[in-house]
Amino acid sequence: MDSRVVVWLWMMLSSTCSGIKLEGNGYTDILVAISSAVPQDNRIIDKIKDMFTEGSLYLFEAMEEKVYFKDITILVPAQWSGTDFIKSRTESFEKARIRIDNPARGDEPYTNQYEDCGSESQYIHFTPNFLLNDSFNQIYGLRGRVLVHEWAHLRLGVYDEYNEDKPFYFSNGVQATGCSKHITGQYHNNSSGFPQLCVLDPQTSIPTKECQFFPNKHQNTKSSIMYLPSVDSVVTFCREDDHNGAAPNMQNEKCGNKATWTVIFEDSVDSDALQSLIPLPSPSPAPSFTVVQRMQRVVCLILDVSGSMTGSRIIRQRQAATHFIRHIIEDQGKVGIVTFSTDASTLKALTLIDSDTIRENLISLLPTQADGSTNVCTGLNKALEVLKADNKDASGDEIIFLTDGQATDNINLCVPSSKQSGAIIHTLALGPQAAKELQEMADRTDGKFIIATDDITSNLLVDAFASITIQTGDYRKEPVQLESTGKRTADWFNGTVSVDSTVGNKTSFLIIYEISAPTVYIQTPSGSNYSQTDMSEDPSAKTLTLKIPGTAASGDWKYSILSGGLQSLTITVTSQAARSDVPPIIVKAHVNQQLISGSKPVIVFAEVSQNYRPVINAEVKATLESETGTMKQLELLDNGAGADAFKNDGIYSIYFTKFVKGRISLKVRVKNKDGQSRFTLHKKSGALYVPGYVVDDKVELNPPKPPVPEQPLVEGNFSRTSTGESFQVTISNRPIYPPNKITDLNAEIQENTVLLIWRAPGEDLDQGTAKSYEIRWSDDIEMLRLNFSESSLVNTSAVSPKEAGSLEQHSFNMTVENGTTLFFALRSDENDDAISEISNIAQVSKIIMPAPNPAGISNPGLNLNVIIISVCVAVIVVCLIVAVTAWAVKRSKRVDAYTFTI
Repeated sequence: MDSRVVVWLWMMLSSTCSGIKLEGNGYTDILVAISSAVPQDNRIIDKIKDMFTEGSLYLFEAMEEKVYFKDITILVPAQWSGTDFIKSRTESFEKARIRIDNPARGDEPYTNQYEDCGSESQYIHFTPNFLLNDSFNQIYGLRGRVLVHEWAHLRLGVYDEYNEDKPFYFSNGVQATGCSKHITGQYHNNSSGFPQLCVLDPQTSIPTKECQFFPNKHQNTKSSIMYLPSVDSVVTFCREDDHNGAAPNMQNEKCGNKATWTVIFEDSVDSDALQSLIPLPSPSPAPSFTVVQRMQRVVCLILDVSGSMTGSRIIRQRQAATHFIRHIIEDQGKVGIVTFSTDASTLKALTLIDSDTIRENLISLLPTQADGSTNVCTGLNKALEVLKADNKDASGDEIIFLTDGQATDNINLCVPSSKQSGAIIHTLALGPQAAKELQEMADRTDGKFIIATDDITSNLLVDAFASITIQTGDYRKEPVQLESTGKRTADWFNGTVSVDSTVGNKTSFLIIYEISAPTVYIQTPSGSNYSQTDMSEDPSAKTLTLKIPGTAASGDWKYSILSGGLQSLTITVTSQAARSDVPPIIVKAHVNQQLISGSKPVIVFAEVSQNYRPVINAEVKATLESETGTMKQLELLDNGAGADAFKNDGIYSIYFTKFVKGRISLKVRVKNKDGQSRFTLHKKSGALYVPGYVVDDKVELNPPKPPVPEQPLVEGNFSRTSTGESFQVTISNRPIYPPNKITDLNAEIQENTVLLIWRAPGEDLDQGTAKSYEIRWSDDIEMLRLNFSESSLVNTSAVSPKEAGSLEQHSFNMTVENGTTLFFALRSDENDDAISEISNIAQVSKIIMPAPNPAGISNPGLNLNVIIISVCVAVIVVCLIVAVTAWAVKRSKRVDAYTFTI
C-alpha cells in the first residue's frame, strides 16, 4: 500500500495528542500536571480552576474578545486519593505545558522559553505555594493576570519587557526599562528598607544598582501585560504606537524591537487565526475542567519475529527488551509480551512487576527464533487484546512496537481500532527498511519514535528502550543513563564513567558482545575491582551484567574490556537517585522539528538540570546518525550566540546543517568540563517582582523578595547520556543557509571611541566562518530598524571575521556630543552571498557629568513641587538679603551723624 495514503489516514483521524490547539475562539487541550513529588492538597485543584477562570476573562479582554481558555485537563499524581478522578489517556507530566511542582528557585512563576521570537515555549512552572498563598497576589499580581503573562511566553512567543539586570537606561534622561513608555512612577533606593533618593553612577549617568522603579498604583495607560500585569489599569499588550523600542529588554532584543502586539499577530503560531477571528459577545464562555489521574504503568511489548529479524537482529531485540524489563520498567508496573510475523502470539499476559524473580521470568520468555512475514495489524490487534484483558480498557496503556521491515498486510485495517483505543504507541524502527508509517503512528498516539541502525556499536536499540519512560515529575524514582557507548576492536576497550553524588542506587553495568564473551574488569573509585565472576552472563543474549549492591560510591569508575578477537562491544551504565530528598542531574535532548522540509533551520537542544536548576559549563556533544549509518558529531554550546538563545541557562544548542534525506537518530552525551560545571538560577521569562507602588505620592512597600542562595559547583565529575526522538528529513538537497543572526551585539563608548563586541556567526548559520560584516548606526532607532541600508555605514575593511563562536571586537573613532544616544546594528554574509538577518540593536550614550560628586535623581511627578519649593526658598533668601542691606545702610548713616573733626 502507498505509504502516503496511510499517513493521510492517520492525519484524518481525531487526535489524542497533548498539544494545545486554538479551535475557533477557544484554546483546547490545555494540560496542567501536578508533580508526583507534591503532597496531596485538593485546594491546588480548586486554585488552578480559579486561576484559569479569572485568566480567561483577562485574556479575552487583552485579545480584543477573540480568544479565551476553553478546555483544561488537570493531571493529578497517582498517589492522590479521590473518587472523581478520571483515568488518563495520553496525558503525562512530561507532556504538560503547565506544571505544578515544588520550587528550586523560589516561588517565582516562570516559563521555560529558549526558542525564536514567535515560537512556542516548553512549559509554565507554578509552585504549590504560589497557588495557595494569596500574598503573592500583591507582588506579582492576581493569578489570572500572571497566567496570561506566562501564556504569552508559552503560546505566543513574546518576551518580557522589563530587565532586572538593566532596570534603567539613558535616552533623553533616565528611563525605566519597560513598556509602555507612558508608565509612570518614582525611583528610590530601598536597600535600607526605607525609600531614599537614588544616586546616579557618574560613569553611566543611570542610577546605581541599589535603585528600583516604583510604579504608580494608578496609571492612565492600558499596557503592557508583559511588563506590569499587576497594575489594575494594564489590560492589553504593548502596541507600536506606545511601544518603547529603545528599552534594553528581551522583547526588543529577541524580536527585532517589535511591539508584543505585532509579534502576536504577525509571528506567533496563532497569527493567521487571530487576524481572521471575529470577536465574541462579552463575557467569554466559562472554561471547562476535567481532572484525570494516571495509575500504574501498563506496557505491552510487540516484538518482530519475521524472517528479516534472523541473525543479529533477533539477538539485539532480546538484549534491548531484557534491559527494559530488568532496569527500566518500574516496580508495580505491568508488562505483557506479544510476538508477530505471519501470525501473532501472546508470550505472556499482563504481569505485575513485584520482584526480580518476575523480571527474570519475563526475560526468559523473550523470542530467540525468527521466521515468516511482517503482518503489523496482527501484532497490534493482539497487543490491544492483552491490554484490555485486565479491565476491558487500553486507554492510557502503552505499546512498545519494534519492527525492522515494511508491513506485508494492510495497515489501514488496524489504524482506527489502534487510534480509538487510547493507547500510547511507541515505535522503534530497526534498520533502514522499517515501515515509514511508524513515525506517524507514534505522533498520532503521543508515543515516541526512535530509529536504530544495524551498527551495533551505536547501542541505539538499548538506548531506545531505556528512553521509553512515563515521567511523573519525581525524578528521584526514575532510571538515569550514565553511559552508553561502543567500539569495534580486537584489543582493549577502556573508559571512565563518573558517578556523582546525586545518583548511585540500583547502579548496573551492561556489556554486550557480538561474538564471544570478553574479559571485563571494573574498578571502583577506591581502587577495588569487579571481574567476570561478579557478573551474570546470558550467552543466548550475549550479555554480561554487573549489579552494584547498595549505593555505588561517588567518583570515577573505570572499565577495561579485553575483546579477545575482532568484534563489536558496547557498555551501558544505568543508575537512580542516591537519596530520596535529592533529585539527580538529568539531560533531555530534542530537535525543534520532527519533519525537516528545509523551511526553517534545524536546532539540536540539550537541557541539563537538577531539580529545575540549570547546570552550566558542561561539555555536551550530540551524535546524529542516519538510518544508513552516516554519523555526524556536534558540540552543543550555552554561550548565548548562534542557535543558543541565552548564555548560561543550562540549555545547550547548535544548528544542524549537514543532514541527509531519511530518518535520523539523536543521542547526547554530557560530562563535567574540567570540573567547572556548576548550578545556577538563571532568570527565566516570568512575571516581574514589584518592590512596591506609589499611592498618593507615598511609596507603599511590598514584602521583600526571598533571597536566592549562591549556587555551588557540581560536586565531582558526572556523566550522562540521553536519547531524543528521531526525526525525518524529507528533502534531498539541503538549503543554502546564511550566517546566523547575531543576538549579542554590545556597544561601549569612551570619549570619542566606540567599541562594539559580539560573537562571530558562521558561514552556515553558526558553523564555519562568515565572509564579511556590514555595520551601520543611527541616532534614530526606528531609522536603523526599518531602513538599515540607508543608515550610516561604519568602515569594516580592517575586520576579518573569525570562526563561529569566537569573540569579535571592533573599535573606531567618531565625534559624539555629550548627552547623545547612538544605535548600532550589523549583519554578515557568506561565500554564496547569503545575507544574515540584522542583529539586535545595541545602544550607547555619551554622558559627561558636570561635577565630580555623584548626582541625585529627581522623581517623575515631583518636579513641579521641587520648582515651587525652590522658588519659595529663593524669595526668602532675597528678602533676607534686602532686609540686612537696609539695616546696614541705616546704621551707617547713624554713625556718620556723630562723627566730627578734632
